[in-house]
Amino acid sequence: MCQQRQPIRTFGGAIFVRIATPQVPADTHKLMVPELSAEFRALVENYQDPFLGQTLGNARAVESAELKGERAHVRVVLGFPVADYGPEFSRGLQAHIAAGGGPKNVDIELTSRITAHAVQRQLSPLAGVRNIVAVASGKGGVGKSTVAVNLALALQRHGARVGILDADVFGPSIPTMLGPAERPPGTTPEQKIVPAIHHGLEVISVGFFVDKGEAVVWRGPMVHRLLQQFLGDVDWGELDYLVCDLPPGTGDVQLSLSQLIPIAGAVMVTTPQEVSIVDVVKGIAMFEKVEIPILGIVENMSSYTCPACGHHDEIFSHGGGKRLAQEIGAPFFGEIPIDTRIRFGGDTGVPVILAAPDSENALRFMVLAERTAMKVAANVLSKPKRSPRLAVIK
Repeated sequence: MCQQRQPIRTFGGAIFVRIATPQVPADTHKLMVPELSAEFRALVENYQDPFLGQTLGNARAVESAELKGERAHVRVVLGFPVADYGPEFSRGLQAHIAAGGGPKNVDIELTSRITAHAVQRQLSPLAGVRNIVAVASGKGGVGKSTVAVNLALALQRHGARVGILDADVFGPSIPTMLGPAERPPGTTPEQKIVPAIHHGLEVISVGFFVDKGEAVVWRGPMVHRLLQQFLGDVDWGELDYLVCDLPPGTGDVQLSLSQLIPIAGAVMVTTPQEVSIVDVVKGIAMFEKVEIPILGIVENMSSYTCPACGHHDEIFSHGGGKRLAQEIGAPFFGEIPIDTRIRFGGDTGVPVILAAPDSENALRFMVLAERTAMKVAANVLSKPKRSPRLAVIK
């Protein structure tokens, strides 16, 4: 889905991409007179976008569809970043218009307008931050922080304004994974914390405030107060998405964080084997109790292909994440294989989405970002259906 980026201009929270679609041969019946503008708009609204999974009309995405002589102008507003989706969207809509007897010359404006969406009932969205997306798992060692970093950078590459909140207080790996800061954290004259800047991302982590070799040995209330400060005393500016890397597990600290941070939805990270799936199910059950919707499931370390001989091996089994998504009725966001470049990027502070932006795995993270943003924008984030696994844990 990732195409060469088109020129982008920003207007407040919106991202504007103007796409001049190619001319196509004239079809038989042509909608070229002003009297047929309503018919033309109906034709545009009937377009079934394969990425949205619904028509533009049902998504209420058509802001205008006008005929002016032998030309037409269409303006579509989507609730997720569209920088890389524009060319593909334009081709699909142009083909739909041509097949329906529409005019041969159509100018399409695709605009992104990212708005704040519902969070837990007792909380309000964070000032300046439109949507907080949690990245979580039921256990450690599944690559949750790697997914969080590359998800944030992929959202940024799609054209969104993005930050990262490293809420994994006991194992803050985000500073290492992002490398040296372009701007270190600081304070404003009003004593607000100013996030660090890494690769254009606004970043806050306890790792900035403790020595690298120092262990964070804190009780739950101290962690709770620190996160309150990170949320209330940080000048995040204006962000479309704040990716929150939650600590693994489902204990008191994790429950407190899920009740403290106003989260629009959670991306659950698992590895394929059952021992990981069982713990992720516990994490899903915890989110269900605090009314945080599950945006989707990511299966990390799904397989390994030897770069020397091409041998393919499913080291940790395969397909567990997809089966879990089917069980609980959540979207499956895809598989991320074991790749030396992903590991190397995390160790050197240049994640794969930056180090190898055209690689297959970078494109997987781009798709993950697209699906995450679209799911948030859809605002139909119902609770997962109750599966036998969740019923037992509850």
